Amino acid sequence: MAADPWVVLAAAAVEGVLAYPAWLRIPHPVAWVGACLRRLESALNHGGDLRRRAAGVLTLLLVGGGAAVAGYLLDRFLHGWALILTIALASTGLAARSLYDHVAAVSRALDPGANQPLARAAVAMIVGRDTAALDEEGVASAALESLAESFNDGVVAPLFWFLVGGLAGLFAYKAVNTADSMIGHREEPYRCFGWAAARTDDLMNLIPARIAGALIALVAGRGWRVMLRDAAKHASPNSGWPEAAMAGALGVRLGGPASYDGVPHDRPTFGEGPRPSPLDLRQGLGLYLRACAVIAAALALGGLLWPR
Repeated sequence: MAADPWVVLAAAAVEGVLAYPAWLRIPHPVAWVGACLRRLESALNHGGDLRRRAAGVLTLLLVGGGAAVAGYLLDRFLHGWALILTIALASTGLAARSLYDHVAAVSRALDPGANQPLARAAVAMIVGRDTAALDEEGVASAALESLAESFNDGVVAPLFWFLVGGLAGLFAYKAVNTADSMIGHREEPYRCFGWAAARTDDLMNLIPARIAGALIALVAGRGWRVMLRDAAKHASPNSGWPEAAMAGALGVRLGGPASYDGVPHDRPTFGEGPRPSPLDLRQGLGLYLRACAVIAAALALGGLLWPR
């Protein structure tokens, strides 16, 4: 059941102003999904490869399907003044404000005269790579890559699935995306168990990731060529689109070698030109805000055209 664009815009506005209020003292819904995944993984992820893969499919059906059913039931019964609850619940599935705050904290830590160890600590909050040895450009690059990729995962894709599928679509996407983050890895013990989560997440991000990349290139007025040329270099079929678009939009080089848990990884590069500077990170945040504004304008236009 598709959502009214005005309701989607209202949820985005609530999250943009409040993020997830700390004063609620209630764990974020994603934490509930994570707790379920940990319990199911502990109980089911054992045996041979085929059994683990089947258990992973079952886990995804239980978590993702349960989230979708919960969203569908809420959509059916929340009407009139109860739409306020719909908006509040939907806002918890978005992360535009949270993403901006985390990346802006990295940017502030990179201001002239700032404490570089503080910048490394700030970027460690949003990336999975080792950060202890990152220089100023390495910190800026890591933050920009996270900003671009999370623009899709935390903003475009949740809004897309909320718009086309209501709370059921939004909740299912968040459950699948959380499952991919937790168990969708190629390394053991998740190689077989997390297969279904990883492939389903790839499928659900197929359209949103390309929209995210296009939005970055659109607001920058450039980046299309680099996005179309370099997006396929990424190991993920989706993450390369917004990341390559950001590299092209800023005229910098993103990606390249990185270390994870002490193990070096030779990653592909996106774009050409120098490694990003703190100024590039600030400009990237500006592009991000402009892209969010375009989304808001598109939702408002959709609301005006929505059949009543």
